Amino acid sequence: MTDPTGPDADGDPIATDGDPIATDGDPIDRAAAFTAATTGADVELAYAGRETFLKGDPRAIDDVADVDVAVYGVPYDGAVSNRPGARYGPTAIRRASGWWAYLSDYKGALTNVQTGAQVDFDDLAVADVGDVPVFPMDAETTAASITAHAATLATQTMPVMLGGDHYCTYPAVRGLLEGSEYERVGLLQIDAHSDTVSESPVFGTDFHGSSTARIADLPGVDYASISQVGIRGYESPEFFEFADERGLSVYTMRDVYDRGIQRVVSEAIASAAADTDAVYVTFDIDAVDPGVAPGTGTPTPGGLTAHQALEVMRVVGGHDAVGAVDLMEVAPQYDPTEGTERLASYLLVSLLEGLFAR
Repeated sequence: MTDPTGPDADGDPIATDGDPIATDGDPIDRAAAFTAATTGADVELAYAGRETFLKGDPRAIDDVADVDVAVYGVPYDGAVSNRPGARYGPTAIRRASGWWAYLSDYKGALTNVQTGAQVDFDDLAVADVGDVPVFPMDAETTAASITAHAATLATQTMPVMLGGDHYCTYPAVRGLLEGSEYERVGLLQIDAHSDTVSESPVFGTDFHGSSTARIADLPGVDYASISQVGIRGYESPEFFEFADERGLSVYTMRDVYDRGIQRVVSEAIASAAADTDAVYVTFDIDAVDPGVAPGTGTPTPGGLTAHQALEVMRVVGGHDAVGAVDLMEVAPQYDPTEGTERLASYLLVSLLEGLFAR
């Protein structure tokens, strides 16, 4: 490849070998000729180009059978109980992922310095099908939309959802069950909150604090196949009795402190994978301490460090039971540093690296 050094007498650019870059014929060919002749013209900068996740191919939702993962956004936060803003999460995560796409494209095969693993992102094929239709004042229709789109993706490849508030995980798991061949699905939930409220006198049965309760009611899922990591703050007075009775595996932040994140996550995903066909992994960004990731609607102090969060994804990425993934509750307007969406993007990249690119 050559570099242009300036125009010739006719105004055509000249390559470093002294020959003009061909511009004859259809004017539309000029862009292709310039790109072919110019070193670096095929490198897309992190902040340039289309905002798809990891600069993946923009695809129609029924055209993803040939990729490893299909990413879809759900810009919906109509089911939150605290601060809104997660509707802007999908765009922010996509934008932040441009940096990781740039690195992998610019440097080719990489060394993950944190783990020492050799990584080749050419082995990871990503498509982005855009955002599903949402209905801000209608949670039921929004849920039906999520389920339909998740099911369509699940018939073809692994769905990856960018949220949106955590209620959206419930219709996404329902869609995975309806679209895939999985009869039983486990849930690995990385979260500050258990989301096991069956009904709220204010918010009813369908809000982000009820998503796990709704998931446990689905055919093919029960509490015994659900594992939660990072739970902290306050739950109902009978929460631990409830968990014991239902068989819910709860790993609190105290467990993380006492036993270490690697051991906790290894046990948690093994429990969710036992006697199931696949595990749905849902990561609520409020699992991370708000001192690290303040861009979320329900921040709770005492959470995971960035290192611990990345270690979660490293461990999970080494498990072959993963069937679908989401990253939820990123509300970027509460973090002017843009660090929350950057971490959220890195978490997904780390998980996909482990599943497909090592």
